[in-house]
Amino acid sequence: MVYEINNQNSLSVIIPCFNEEKTIQELISRVSKQDVVGEIIVIDDFSTDSSAQLILALKDSRIKYYKNEKNEGKGSSIARGISLANLEYLIVQDADLEYAPEEFPRLIRPLLDGRADVVFGSRFLSYDSRRALYYWHRLGNKLLTTLSNIMTNLDLTDMETCYKAFLTTYAKKLSIQEKRFGLEPEITAKVAAMKLRVYEVPISYSGRTYEEGKKITWKDGFSAIRCILYYNLPFMKKRARQQLES
Repeated sequence: MVYEINNQNSLSVIIPCFNEEKTIQELISRVSKQDVVGEIIVIDDFSTDSSAQLILALKDSRIKYYKNEKNEGKGSSIARGISLANLEYLIVQDADLEYAPEEFPRLIRPLLDGRADVVFGSRFLSYDSRRALYYWHRLGNKLLTTLSNIMTNLDLTDMETCYKAFLTTYAKKLSIQEKRFGLEPEITAKVAAMKLRVYEVPISYSGRTYEEGKKITWKDGFSAIRCILYYNLPFMKKRARQQLES
């Protein structure tokens, strides 16, 4: 499905990449076809496959490629990408093909309309077809989202989603600390503590299997619980509010 939007070249896309040679070129090609995209910031987390060569072979002046000097984790890569973003709006895009860049306009519409400061793309709101994969992942996601909602008092359906769109000004206030997948509950807790206006929109989702390169494991679920509890502690909420005001 195609969504029309008039604010061209206003979106910074942050793409953390680690060993995604099978998908990275197609993904960036699809991102680059979206009129709303003004810059594509690829953070290569010290890939050991041919990801770097494939990215550098792409001819698009909007692509800005950076490589970490060592493998630092998805959270570190996204934090670096946010620090480099220059445009008014920002979104995080995984380097695989699970999420569809064609939905960028849908995701940032509440930002453009002035209704939201942050938009979560939910894989569980009624929308369209989705690939049926791991039941225990979905159950774990629901449990983590519920725990996060209890702590933040946000009524989200998909806290763990990759698709989070921001007014860039607020994204730069997050000061992400988590190195791996714990950044999702960290971001959510800080967004809630800052009392930003949060919207959800439905998105499609084409999950992949571990054989196809999926990286998140059950261990990350325990890390997420730790992050939900830690970043919602009173002193952490206060620190997030102070960061917003700084």
